[in-house]
Amino acid sequence: MLKFLSKVILKILGWQLTIDLPENKKLILIGAPHTSNWDFPLALLAFWTIETPVYWVAKIQMFRGPLHYVFTALGGIPVDRSSANGFINQIADKFKQTDTMALAIAPEGTRAKTQYWKSGFYFIALEVSAPICLGYIDYKTKTLGFKSALYPTGDIDADMITIADHYQDIVGKHPENQGPIKIRK
Repeated sequence: MLKFLSKVILKILGWQLTIDLPENKKLILIGAPHTSNWDFPLALLAFWTIETPVYWVAKIQMFRGPLHYVFTALGGIPVDRSSANGFINQIADKFKQTDTMALAIAPEGTRAKTQYWKSGFYFIALEVSAPICLGYIDYKTKTLGFKSALYPTGDIDADMITIADHYQDIVGKHPENQGPIKIRK
């Protein structure tokens, strides 16, 4: 029922949904560009249209008070961004404890313009042997979804070129907040 309602809501709002995911039971879903608070509810609607349970990470500050219960019920995993220690291992352990899981991450880490993406999504995918599914919300064409998957090779520089090519024509709600698609060396 949630899948049907999500599709109806997106259609009423004028959005076209494209879902092209591999048949893997474990997936890393990245979403870019992330330039607006509206990205979150639109992403949730897209998540609810797929069969795999989707979990997502967000800064721990979002999980205060009663929102903690709401966000964790919606699949949220709070992340303390002041301490990167163990994040990849913590998430990899969650993957290893379940047969089916999709993890959604906004690699920019913020809605503001950044010079670098965070690389955690890539190393989690390597650790759990999961494909990286390239999700997007294109406000220019009012399309969203997942239209490609990348199986990480271990050559992060080459794989990031492929990822950047995928996103080159995607326009966020606030294009001025879109930064380059690259990771810090």
